[in-house]
Amino acid sequence: MQTIPQTDPKAGYLAHKAEIDAGIARALDGGWYIGGAEVQAFEREFAAWAGTAEAVACGSGTDALVLALKGLGLRPGDRVATVSHTAVATVAAIEIAGAEPVLIDIDEFYCLDPAALEAALKAPGATRIRAVIPVHLYGQPAAMDRILALARAHGLKVLEDCAQAHGATIGAKKIGAIGDIAAFSLYPTKNLGALGDAGVIATDDRGMAERLRALREYGWRERYISAEAGMNSRLDPLQAAILRVKLKHLDADNARRQAIARAYDEGLGNLPRLITPAVRPTATHVYHQYVVRHPDREGLRERLKAAGIGTNVHYPAPVHLQPAYQGRTPIGPTGMAVTERLLPQVLSLPMYPQMTDADVLRVIAEVRRAVG
Repeated sequence: MQTIPQTDPKAGYLAHKAEIDAGIARALDGGWYIGGAEVQAFEREFAAWAGTAEAVACGSGTDALVLALKGLGLRPGDRVATVSHTAVATVAAIEIAGAEPVLIDIDEFYCLDPAALEAALKAPGATRIRAVIPVHLYGQPAAMDRILALARAHGLKVLEDCAQAHGATIGAKKIGAIGDIAAFSLYPTKNLGALGDAGVIATDDRGMAERLRALREYGWRERYISAEAGMNSRLDPLQAAILRVKLKHLDADNARRQAIARAYDEGLGNLPRLITPAVRPTATHVYHQYVVRHPDREGLRERLKAAGIGTNVHYPAPVHLQPAYQGRTPIGPTGMAVTERLLPQVLSLPMYPQMTDADVLRVIAEVRRAVG
């Protein structure tokens, strides 16, 4: 019995193999191996798709966050509010940029809880908070209207972490075009994924974009002369060529993810003790992951593994409980009550656009059997 993997980036390559191979050949023939026309074209095309004035490509999603924080002018000792339930990259980037993370609880949609943020902004030390990073987790947008209102009232910059939500919307607007600046990971498993590490920053501030292009290459505005201290985080033309192909298919791939999610909702929505994902009102979820909750998460996972159904846990421990980050005290009267209640239950089911209808039906049948 063939296993259905939880995700399958190779299937994404094979689905567009001829186009991707042609793009790689074009990049190799172009004679540029760092930057160049392919990267510039990807930046233009991504900005047009995202609905922002500019896009700045870089080496990874983590680097996109670091560069964005530097672009916002964060200084050592400044604090940045974000969630503990996220890929550790979000918090790591804050510290790499020289700032201090302030960890905030999540809501029932797995995103930053505006009420917890508001409480944190009234706590001791809140005056050092200079920015907030809402993470649009699993493909679900955070509550950006309330987060933006709080940020504006307290003079905070808003950096959207869009690593898992390429194409998600709130109303008619795509996430990434709502805050002051946005960072996207283009890791191979993402909704828009390269065949290696890659990232991109989106902004409407053309002056900011010019500065970010300097910061990603040692702060050079004149070659070999650093106008300010920067870093090395450059996208190569091979990845840009691959991303240009996959960007053309992203909306269709997202639509397929949503169709799979609807089938899961229908097939799994009435099972005892299994909680399927809710969608925030006025938002469009793009299902980077389809995350269910179950009180016997590990038992369910083992039964599905035995049945040939791949799963994953995103994420097994919140950042504030991981060895490297203990001591980063969460701020606010509720602590991490929701985060710590939900995380032992979350389980990601198979989700990628190339799943067949038969695959989806088999997952549903095996989950029903495993839960029942």
